[in-house]
Amino acid sequence: MSKKAKKEVQEEKAAPPLFSGGKSGDYQFAVCHIFASFNDTFIHVTDLSGKETVCRVTGGMKVKADRDESSPYAAMQAAQDVAQLCKDKGISALHIKLRGVGGNGTKTPGPGAQSALRALARSGLKIGRIEDVTPVATDSTRREGGRRGRRL
Repeated sequence: MSKKAKKEVQEEKAAPPLFSGGKSGDYQFAVCHIFASFNDTFIHVTDLSGKETVCRVTGGMKVKADRDESSPYAAMQAAQDVAQLCKDKGISALHIKLRGVGGNGTKTPGPGAQSALRALARSGLKIGRIEDVTPVATDSTRREGGRRGRRL
């Protein structure tokens, strides 16, 4: 093995763990991306840069029936799983990025968003900043419903 290859191997071994260290009073922050549509709720936790995934759980992983994937109950169960996984990996605080469908769809998040956020807060994790990152179209394709809108 060449000297350069040995040096690279040593650097890989010396890489610090993702969430550790710091003073005892410090919080270890991560970013929690909550995507709540009307069909499912995704809870995805990454490091602060957003490149490294810590864990990802969806409402569909917690319930059997397809119609219940976006329900508040499924979102709450998913959030409790995420909170436990975060605590196991040394994360004590989360910044929340909440996202709805957006685009030319609805801008309001689905029914699981509020219950997921509430379950994360109740699980003992500290909540840092809460930000709405729903994509808003500046100009896009024509929205469904036609010229006279949806008639009820």
